[in-house]
Amino acid sequence: MKFDIITIFPGFFSGPLDYGIVRRARELGLTDYRVHDLREFTHDRHHTVDDRPFGGGEGMVLKPEPIFECAEKLQVAPREMRVAGQVKESVVLLSAHGQRFDQSVAEKLAALERVVLICGRYEGVDERVNEFLADRELSIGDYVLSGGELAAAAVLDAVTRLIPGALGNEASARQESFSANKSDSATRTRNLTGDVTEKVGAKNPAPDSTCGSGGLLDYPHYTRPAQFRAMGIPEVLLSGDHDQIRQWRRRSALQKTLRNRPDLLQQVELSAEDKNLLAQLSGKEIYQDRPC
Repeated sequence: MKFDIITIFPGFFSGPLDYGIVRRARELGLTDYRVHDLREFTHDRHHTVDDRPFGGGEGMVLKPEPIFECAEKLQVAPREMRVAGQVKESVVLLSAHGQRFDQSVAEKLAALERVVLICGRYEGVDERVNEFLADRELSIGDYVLSGGELAAAAVLDAVTRLIPGALGNEASARQESFSANKSDSATRTRNLTGDVTEKVGAKNPAPDSTCGSGGLLDYPHYTRPAQFRAMGIPEVLLSGDHDQIRQWRRRSALQKTLRNRPDLLQQVELSAEDKNLLAQLSGKEIYQDRPC
């Protein structure tokens, strides 16, 4: 998969592209990241990329000419073809005015062959870039950043980890928070030897003890030692009973989601068991596992 990043601060990405899974994916040949300096597509002695907006107002706005020229050099497909799904690429404008970026959007981008990320700056970008060049306008949250570089790095990281082979354990992407897995075509089970098997064609509405958040926040994780400074871990995790562990993890995920992100409960499919657990998680009970 190819990523092209259009920015006035190309040096910013020397950090985000050189560490962790992003670097691993590049070294494995799974991804190709290219950063393009927007100022190289200007034609005046000062390499001007911004101007005051028509109608007045505070601040400066990125001009359309350098951005369109950069896109033309990159030979991006026409916007109409991208919108119609005739080519597997997307031009994304990072903007505070965009659609909220979430895991479902990351999954859609990960299915493409190329993503071009345009980093906004100053008070914004000439709207013609959004109307006639970009096919997506994305925001990573309801707050204002100094520019789109941080947002682009976040999008790039979230998408990269969904590319097959980028993670050491492919199940990790299904296990994480916000991974709904609504389209899973296999149910993962454990046989008596402890091996994971898959039953093709089955649905898995309730994630098992090792995989799947079902669109909720991820369940809590604990590691060795079991006792640390008089702080222990839930005994059920030491029981070896995978069904009990699954139930505890699902309950804990519901509990954390209810406490921190109750809005997510309106977006996921809840089983009858989930609804019963939520009915029990009321009042002070939802705070009982919070550290003091």
